[in-house]
This record gives sequence, C-alpha cells and structure tokens, in this order.
Amino acid sequence: MAIDVAPGLVLQESELVFTYILASGPGGQNVNKVATAAQLRFDAARSPSLCDRTRERLIRLAGSRATREGVIVITARNFRTQQKNREDAIGRLSELIREAAHRQTFRVKTRPGRAARQRRLDGKAHRAGIKRGRRVSSDD
Repeated sequence: MAIDVAPGLVLQESELVFTYILASGPGGQNVNKVATAAQLRFDAARSPSLCDRTRERLIRLAGSRATREGVIVITARNFRTQQKNREDAIGRLSELIREAAHRQTFRVKTRPGRAARQRRLDGKAHRAGIKRGRRVSSDD
C-alpha cells in the first residue's frame, strides 16, 4: 500500500516500521495491559522515495526525532487504540515530509515606479492642505 504525502511524492508502506509500546495517560486498567502507543521508524537516509534535497531538509527539520543514522522516530500516544495512534504517526510524518519538500519562493525586491511616487507625494500634499485649512488663523 502507498501513502500519498504530496503531489509527486509517495511513500511505500514497506518503508515504515511500526512497534507498539505501553502508553501512559487515559485508558484505565487497559493502559497497563495493552501496548497502544505506536512508534514509527522511517529510514529517511536510505529512502528511495525522497530526493537528496528533501532528505537533507527532512533530517534537519526532524531535529531530535532523527537519529545519527538518519532514521526518524515518531511516537504517537494520544489515542487509546493502536490504529488511531498509527494513523496519527503517519499523519505527523507526512506533515514533516510535506514541510521538507516545500520549496520556498523568494521575494524579488522591487522599487516603486515614478507614477506611484507621484501619487504618494500628491496624497501627502492634499492631506497637508486639509490640515492647513483646519488651523485657526490668528488675525487679531
């Protein structure tokens, strides 16, 4: 099965390794007996789905979630079921990859044209005239 992360970027389910661990938090007695927290491991350094630029940026964005070998570890324990925690972990990984794959558009600096400068000056002169008209004349 494939996971559609971004346009033109698809991860294979075989690239994800899940382990289930005991979770803290709500769940009553169940919390001590059932391993509901999902731990997702994704080997970003050796993933054939990622280009070099995305791979490097992903590992950098992952920060402390990435090991020295380039494996990203995401632990999801927000929900009471394995399935929901698994989906949460996949969603968080997808969001991280989407952010790494996004190319930022750089702003091209421009300057105002002659007409725009003239409009600005005309507006300032108009405003100054209005304020000049409000002054109280001292013709005593």
